[in-house]
Amino acid sequence: MKPPFWKSLLSYLFEWHIESAPSEANPHLYVSLKNGRYQLCTANAVYSYEDLYTNFLWAFEHIQLDEVPGEDVLVLGLGLGSIPLILEKKFGRRYRYTAVELDESVVYLAGRYGLGQLSSPIATICADAYSFLLQNEEQYGMICMDIFLDDVVPRQFESPEFLEALKDALAPGGLLLYNRLADNPRDLRATQFFFERHFLSVFPQGAYLDVGGNWMLINHREALKRARRQ
Repeated sequence: MKPPFWKSLLSYLFEWHIESAPSEANPHLYVSLKNGRYQLCTANAVYSYEDLYTNFLWAFEHIQLDEVPGEDVLVLGLGLGSIPLILEKKFGRRYRYTAVELDESVVYLAGRYGLGQLSSPIATICADAYSFLLQNEEQYGMICMDIFLDDVVPRQFESPEFLEALKDALAPGGLLLYNRLADNPRDLRATQFFFERHFLSVFPQGAYLDVGGNWMLINHREALKRARRQ
């Protein structure tokens, strides 16, 4: 659903509340219009912001997308569909997407305000991503891990079992992008600890990108454009 032109124009002056859809998982879930884009927010976090969802936008700018094998992409945590929208609209990529999202309200809002802008095929699965991945038998050329409850990554998505399941779900030469908060000293310490003690134990060639308030963890540094390798 595209907003009326006048409403888009006014959204550059102030954030325009569009719809609230609270759920058990996200009791303060709402869509607003800001700078001409739909934004999905909770009380303490932005879940999705079309092409201004800069965590992934900046990461994709520094990734060698031409080397992603195949056309199948797994998105864990749907938001309003910012990840496929960025890849299609900003980078001209047409993949086949599987998106896994626990919250039915998020799935509803994505269908209403985001996914209709895509021409790429996308299958949306309303399920717990942890259980989905541990039962998964498919492999994907790229996996984008973007799961938060408000501003917290649930503990099970930091477990060795989940990281191993991510590894198993990657096609040979596949690319993993794992989004983590790093916008204050506490979050930065937690993310650095997770990266060094847990992520690198499963992905020993891993690297990270500082994307401004977040770290994007990468399963192998060779995926980064040379000037950005950590």
